Amino acid sequence: MSLFQGINTSASALTANRLRLDTISSNIANAEVTRANFVDGAWQPYRRKMVELSPQTNGTFDNFLQAAVGTVSGSQGGQGVKVTAIQEDNTPFKRVYDPSHPDADQDGYLLMPNVDPMKEMVDMISASRSYEANVTALNASKAMMLKALEIK
Repeated sequence: MSLFQGINTSASALTANRLRLDTISSNIANAEVTRANFVDGAWQPYRRKMVELSPQTNGTFDNFLQAAVGTVSGSQGGQGVKVTAIQEDNTPFKRVYDPSHPDADQDGYLLMPNVDPMKEMVDMISASRSYEANVTALNASKAMMLKALEIK
């Protein structure tokens, strides 16, 4: 286990959560945009985006096998997280009756983005708390390293 493994793990989580917060804020900012994408000759509303995370591993099959058998000394702890994709949410758009809107169809219905502000706020609080927890872990690792330097 490296001396900086805890810091690297926290740093990867901080980067991932910052991207989550950026994506959530983009979703909230575009919650009312009815002309985001031009597809097949027609405008479509903004589609909610989501960040997909996965564990970050730098191991090979041999490393995992040795860790499972127990021949590797030390623990094979977490390596952090990485962003694997930013995907669009495929839930259907909301239909709202607004015949005065320029993007309404002939029946007076308007397609609105599939962004739910309440869901976005819950996701934002979750990402924010995760970010704060990783800052705390990073500061704890830094404090332990500083105390280790004071040992005589």
